[in-house]
Amino acid sequence: MTSFSTILTHPGGAHKDEFLACCVLLAEHPATIVRREPTPADLADPSIAVVDVGHAHEPTLNNFDHHQLPRDHVPTCSLSLVLQHLGLYEDARQFCDWLEPAEWFDCRGPNDTACWLGVERNVVNKLNSPIDGTLLRRFALAAQLSPGDPLWEIMRLIGDDVLTYIRSLRTRLDFIGRHAELWTLDDVAGAPCVLFLPRTDPLPDDPSAALERYVESRGLGERVLGLISPDRRSPGYGLSRHRDSARLDFTRIAGEADVHFAHVRGFVAKTSATDPQRLRALLRLAFAGG
Repeated sequence: MTSFSTILTHPGGAHKDEFLACCVLLAEHPATIVRREPTPADLADPSIAVVDVGHAHEPTLNNFDHHQLPRDHVPTCSLSLVLQHLGLYEDARQFCDWLEPAEWFDCRGPNDTACWLGVERNVVNKLNSPIDGTLLRRFALAAQLSPGDPLWEIMRLIGDDVLTYIRSLRTRLDFIGRHAELWTLDDVAGAPCVLFLPRTDPLPDDPSAALERYVESRGLGERVLGLISPDRRSPGYGLSRHRDSARLDFTRIAGEADVHFAHVRGFVAKTSATDPQRLRALLRLAFAGG
C-alpha cells in the first residue's frame, strides 16, 4: 500500500464500515484522521487516503469508496475495499464471521440484512453493543484525530488486532494441520471423533484459538464433537465441545482425580493428564453416545 499522511472520511454520522476501514489503515500507516468532504485535489493526492466518500475506488491513489457501485452489486463496503487492497479480503471473509453481515448492513440496511440472516428485524437491534455505540458516536463528533488522542489510539489497536488475527490465523491453521490428530470415540467407521492438538516445543501463540475454524475448514463439523488442546495455564489439557455438542458432557468426569475443573454446564473441563491414552479415556467417559 502506498504510504499516506492523512486519512480522510466523511463528516456527520459514523458507521462501522468506515470506522473499521480507518482502524485497519491506521494499523498499516499511523496517520491523522480528518472528517470532511474531499476535494478533487484530495482524490488526486495519494498521500491522502479517502475512505467511504468521494465516489471513487482507485487503490493506487488510496481512494476507497463504494457508494458509486451499482445498486445490485454484491454487498461491498469501504472496509471490503481496504482489505482487498491489502490482499487480505478472502482470508477475512473466511475467518471473520462478522465481516459479511457488516457489508450487508452497510449496503442493504437492517431490514434486508435481517431477512438475509433469517431473523426477525428486532433481533438486529438486540445485537447492538454499547461499545459500538460509544465508539461510533465519539468518532462522529470528532473533526480530526491525531496520535495521542484516546480514540485514535483505540482505533489503531482495533486495526492492529484485526490484521494480526487475519494474518496469524492462516499460520495457526497450517500448524494445526501439521500436528493435530483425529481420535474416534467408537471403534466403527464414521464414528464421532475429537480433534487432539498435542503440546509441542515450541508451541505457537494460542493455536487452540483456531481449532474450531480448522474443523470447519476441513468439513469435519458433523463428525467432530470435541476438542483437546494444551492448557495455557498449566502443563495439562483443556477439553471442550465443538458446536456445543451435548453428546459430550464433562460433568461426567468431574470426580476424576486428574480433572481439576469441569464446568457445571458440562461444556468444558481442564485436566492435568498428559498421556494420550488417559485423555482418550476421559473423552470416552464424557461421551454420552447415541
